[in-house]
Amino acid sequence: MGKLKIEQSKSLKLSNVISKILMPDEIENYALEVEKMHNYIKIKGVKPLGPIIQYTKATVNQRGEMNVELRILQQVNNYINNMDSFYKIDSVIRVKKCMYVRFIGEETKLKFAYDKINLEAFEEDIPLKGDSYTIFVDKQDDNLIADVFMERADHE
Repeated sequence: MGKLKIEQSKSLKLSNVISKILMPDEIENYALEVEKMHNYIKIKGVKPLGPIIQYTKATVNQRGEMNVELRILQQVNNYINNMDSFYKIDSVIRVKKCMYVRFIGEETKLKFAYDKINLEAFEEDIPLKGDSYTIFVDKQDDNLIADVFMERADHE
């Protein structure tokens, strides 16, 4: 794995995005939930575009406990008008100001991409919103290519 090179201000734009928030019991069956989404997409007569995307948002509640929202997203070739209640569709998701890194390496070391962004944000006094988009570009054997976007909280 090479060095992780950070870009401090990169935009993310996704079109015709189907998403589903995963409940704690569904997170344990992540691959099954992705498969269900892909089957739903086929039934609706549209085609998936690009890889699966994982959205994560961490917040701290009033009791100081960490809450994590995990969503799976998939771009499709056409907008779907009549969606079932457990799925949502957005015509466009645009996140204008993100810190970004491309990760290439062992899947078990993906956390270093998040750590690298958080460390650089800390060192450069760049506030982050606490959410991330991880695009799983490719996987071969145990090697992974992933693009990690973390939204900035400043408004320069």
